[in-house]
Amino acid sequence: MSLGDDHESSGGYGGTGQTRTRLPDSGDAFGDPRRRSSSRSLVTVVGVVVLLIAAIAFANRGDGDQSSSTEGSSGKPDAAATAPSGQRPVKSKSAAGIPSGFAQGQEGAESAAANYAVVLVSADILKPARRPEIVRQVFDAGKVAELERNLDQVYSKAFLGKVGLDENGEAPKGSTYVSRTMPVGTKVTDFSGSTATVEVWCTGVFGMTGESSQNPVTNDWFTMTLQLRWTDGDWKVDSFSQKEGPAPVNGDNKVSTSEDISKAVEEFGGFTYAR
Repeated sequence: MSLGDDHESSGGYGGTGQTRTRLPDSGDAFGDPRRRSSSRSLVTVVGVVVLLIAAIAFANRGDGDQSSSTEGSSGKPDAAATAPSGQRPVKSKSAAGIPSGFAQGQEGAESAAANYAVVLVSADILKPARRPEIVRQVFDAGKVAELERNLDQVYSKAFLGKVGLDENGEAPKGSTYVSRTMPVGTKVTDFSGSTATVEVWCTGVFGMTGESSQNPVTNDWFTMTLQLRWTDGDWKVDSFSQKEGPAPVNGDNKVSTSEDISKAVEEFGGFTYAR
């Protein structure tokens, strides 16, 4: 994440569990588009998503004996690396609405990682009523109890207040909290049949709509590394980490109004991702 200070969660959230986050300055949220493209504005608005991922990192930091640093192939992917395999990517969705039933091969692991990246950096995981469903569906059963307990502590009323939400994870009336992740690509860096390490290159939109928002919706680029384990007939997350980029040069797009962003979030649904 582009914070101006280096930030990286690693080792199944090992390390110190500390992060440096710059909170939003006061000011007009949806002002001059040219002014919003400044580096200071970017530092301000990406703080929300960094808080979100850093909180999960802190909650999961008990797994400090694992290392998430992996080395990819030195060569370029084959031309057919992103071509569909013809294999059905997912059999069903759980009661929580999260894709499940992935194939045991590498393509299935990539599909699982892409879909789990989406839900792990979503607005729903901030909601106390929704979070247990997500954790139980996405994580290995042996991690669930501790992670649920830690996340409940981390996503406290004070934390939610920092991103503009109430104790139930809801945005103020007239506003919409946006946290939507879109995988750009996936890469398997380790695979044994029952375990897999998958990197997911992501972009996303994050922030709060509303004319008085101190965290206007912006985009970000980051890579998530997920350690997956095949258990109970599906891929589950054992641990994961994130780092900044790769990020392209920002385009000189006209900034949409807060109302347009709110409508887009409500009207455009998400996808089930597959390899």
